[in-house]
Amino acid sequence: MKTALVTGASRGVGAAVARALGGTHRVMLGGRDEKALSQVAADLPDARVWPVELARVSEADVAGIGELDVLVHSAGVVDLGRIADTPAQVWRDTMEINVVAVAELTRLLLPALRRAGGHVICVNSGAGQRANPGWVSYAASKFALRAFADGLRLEEPALRVTTVYPGRVATDMQRGVREQEGGAFEPEKYLHPETVARAIVAALTAGPDAHLTELTVRPAAGPVN
Repeated sequence: MKTALVTGASRGVGAAVARALGGTHRVMLGGRDEKALSQVAADLPDARVWPVELARVSEADVAGIGELDVLVHSAGVVDLGRIADTPAQVWRDTMEINVVAVAELTRLLLPALRRAGGHVICVNSGAGQRANPGWVSYAASKFALRAFADGLRLEEPALRVTTVYPGRVATDMQRGVREQEGGAFEPEKYLHPETVARAIVAALTAGPDAHLTELTVRPAAGPVN
């Protein structure tokens, strides 16, 4: 059976992706909340919790991962604010999780990915395609994530690398975003996490003659970013 590692797997898009892959992959569920990860794992036929602090991921954390078919980077943070009101620490924290941790985990897992001819999925955002007022630190991290994925694709031609750009998704993270924006959380206007997961599965199961490098998924109604 193929193997997959999904970060941010305790909730939202990450948990939906883990469940979508659970029937075809041995899934490692990456994140900090072991209890929540265990609840997701209990629903899957072959899954294990992979507790990790992504900002401090190390060789020891990936020891024993010999081959890896799928790596899904779904973990992320967002702290909104205009440039004039955003201190350096917010920029550092956002870049650390949304970019640096992705780059480092990928680097550590490259030998396992190469052995399997693996596929790396970077869950980006509409903010990775367009920067809006009040979103600049987050958008900058997502533009950087896009550049990372593009560079990885060129440097590692034996791997497949897909960037997925969802619009707003009905998750706890989106609830927090709407609180920061001072607006109502309206899940009926947003994508379902399972919809994003299906798009990711589509990229993973494309035929050998197809490499889906970028996927944009937007809600049928509501804001696009």
